[in-house]
Amino acid sequence: MSRIASTFTALKAQNRKALIPYVTAGFPYADITPEMMHGMVAGGADVIELGVPFSDPSADGPVIQKAGDQALALGIGLVQVLEMVRLFRQKDGNTPVVLMGYANPIEAYDLKRGKNAFVRDASSAGVDGVLVVDYPPEECEAFAATLRAHQMDLIFLLAPTSTATRMAQVAQVASGYVYYVSLKGVTGAGTLDLGAVEAMLPRIREHVSVPVGVGFGIRDAATAKAISRVADAVVIGSRIIQLIDGQPRAQVVPLVRDFLTGIRQALDSPARPGDSA
Repeated sequence: MSRIASTFTALKAQNRKALIPYVTAGFPYADITPEMMHGMVAGGADVIELGVPFSDPSADGPVIQKAGDQALALGIGLVQVLEMVRLFRQKDGNTPVVLMGYANPIEAYDLKRGKNAFVRDASSAGVDGVLVVDYPPEECEAFAATLRAHQMDLIFLLAPTSTATRMAQVAQVASGYVYYVSLKGVTGAGTLDLGAVEAMLPRIREHVSVPVGVGFGIRDAATAKAISRVADAVVIGSRIIQLIDGQPRAQVVPLVRDFLTGIRQALDSPARPGDSA
């Protein structure tokens, strides 16, 4: 069983939902990411999504694009991201880490270092899952199998526009969890429609047996709590990037930790009379 699967199993036994924060690796300071990851765990994170900077992030809105551009300017690429995970693992051997990014950096890594070098090195560094935005599920059987052989999960996005056929294709290869993008468009865009999420998740679960996380548009504790009533996990990314953008180095980790502490407390608080299910 992967570290991600073990985490979700333990949370389910406790009747708790997963908190999954996202941050772009190397933002806002090149060397701050491992420290920030520890701060996320201290704030209650159950899984950490670490964005791999890429020059053409087609699914990301302006907030995360800007963070990626800054990280690239600081010299952060996939090699550096794997080293960040290694440094994090020196003190934390339990919290799952998922790399989120695009096909190009992975394929360039393998082109330079040999077939399956990325999977080998990611496993060695302590990565638990990979979400490759532009890898369609019907072309990922071999990649998913290689990851599973190294105790890593391949995670996929689903969207409001996903058809039953697409959900079934994802179900064939996904493990760990699936990430439901609650909004049409890019990250950080629009306002989350809780009713639409509530309607969509049962449709997803007809096809997908792994936990379902929901992200895009979750910006505060109240929204996170509402989403947690129907989802297995809450994913927060753009709001964290906005929170730390331009902050002095000494303030970054406390800001992230304290923000997530508030979200964690909301997720763990009992439902109140009148709350929707």
